[in-house]
Amino acid sequence: MIGAHAAVSVLQEKNRRIKGRKGIGKFAGLMAASVMSLQTRARGRRCSFILRLQDLANVEDIEQLQIDFQIEPCNPELHGTTITLTDLHQGLVYPSASKLRQVLLQDYGRQDDFIITINDKQLDVDDISGSYVETEQELPSVGKVRLRFSLSDGKTGLRQPGITLRVDGKSVGRPGFFGLDEQDDFPKKLLRKLFGEVEANGLRDHITAGWDAPVENSELLKIVESFVQPILRDAFSQQYRREIQLAQARLKRNILERLATLPEHKRSFADRAIKKVLDKYYGEPESKVEPIVYVLLEALERSDYRLLLEHIADAKSSDVAGIADNLNEFGLADMAFLVQQATARQVILDQLEALARDDTTTEAILHKALERNLWVLGNEYSLFSSNTTLRRQIEVFLGKTYTGAKADNRPDLVLSENLSGEYLLIEFKKPKHELNHDNYVQAISYRHELSKDLNSQIRVLLIGGRRSSNFPTSNIEPQVETRLYNQVISTARKQIEWLLRMGKEQNDG
Repeated sequence: MIGAHAAVSVLQEKNRRIKGRKGIGKFAGLMAASVMSLQTRARGRRCSFILRLQDLANVEDIEQLQIDFQIEPCNPELHGTTITLTDLHQGLVYPSASKLRQVLLQDYGRQDDFIITINDKQLDVDDISGSYVETEQELPSVGKVRLRFSLSDGKTGLRQPGITLRVDGKSVGRPGFFGLDEQDDFPKKLLRKLFGEVEANGLRDHITAGWDAPVENSELLKIVESFVQPILRDAFSQQYRREIQLAQARLKRNILERLATLPEHKRSFADRAIKKVLDKYYGEPESKVEPIVYVLLEALERSDYRLLLEHIADAKSSDVAGIADNLNEFGLADMAFLVQQATARQVILDQLEALARDDTTTEAILHKALERNLWVLGNEYSLFSSNTTLRRQIEVFLGKTYTGAKADNRPDLVLSENLSGEYLLIEFKKPKHELNHDNYVQAISYRHELSKDLNSQIRVLLIGGRRSSNFPTSNIEPQVETRLYNQVISTARKQIEWLLRMGKEQNDG
């Protein structure tokens, strides 16, 4: 009990988070060795004991294990804990020091007042396998700013990616991306490769009282962000541009003929637009990216809006008949465009239906697929759209509510606003998930919390694969609606088929 009490005291004093739950990890060393000895020194005392695998095998209950706990005085200046493993199991391969560094760095590399040394090298940002960048510069009004980061070359992303802001040696808030995550032309999946920190002591007067975040509207923070962001972009470009270019080359082989038929001014525009699509959807399979590129080319090949608008602009105001003719032509072209759009949306529905039928599809995937395609939910939702401010409000809300052990169970939400200032909160569930009473209660609680900041009525939409028998059907709060993925897709498909049929009749007429 002395050791446990001392450990809790240190955790409280150092403001460190507790790792683990039941203490079973204390015996982890016996997975690799038959004997494990522990010696810790603190406040002028040295405490030690030895655990043997054989002793554990001789008792039925671990509480019956007799431990010879030794306590003796030592130099008060000595402190620290040493764990020694002996009689190692010979059937195990020794761990790689570099791999061990990368694993420990992601969990402990950002802790204040905490140092880990492996083979005489202190754990640091440069232990991430990949490219390492370090730069320092004097910034106006901020002073010296030091940026250190690594870009992982691993196939999977890091568990806790981002750049940590350090002020006076302390970490401030959660790791972030200094605005790079808000750039539409940057592949979001690449952000999970980033690990580092930026030291900017000049921001000490621009940190919140709880030391949990920088002041959001700080001009000095914007100066630091302007310094950090281009360096990050350049490093990403050097390491991953080749991959992006190879993906573009593979896709271009299938569309070069269509590009060649476009006028020169449209061809250069299409080339730039395709690059943006490939950058934005970096890491997605080509089967998902190709339909987006083809829709883009379709619009460039057939859109006659510019010519019609020029005709209308050139018509004299007294030429009523001419204006009427031009408006008629515009209406025909508008219908033609809607038919093209409907054809493209059929492709989107096919992809969405495949996702909804796959039980492995997560809430996050469906969130991404539907956030900017709310027309799928119906015409009344098509005018809602997300913006950076609303996305940040959701992220702040989730960051406050879902922390620690709950972080892995965060809901997937989208908050949108229409031209009338109405808000729409959508909670996505997996295709195989049955919407139940707890989901309803949770969704309306989100609305109640968010309403405090938005000061407006929020419509709630729950989307899942099925409805459970205990999902409420009466006495529910107003403006709460549920949808099932198969119903949503079926209704959207019927609307598109109707539009295509009207377009065909228009052409036949």
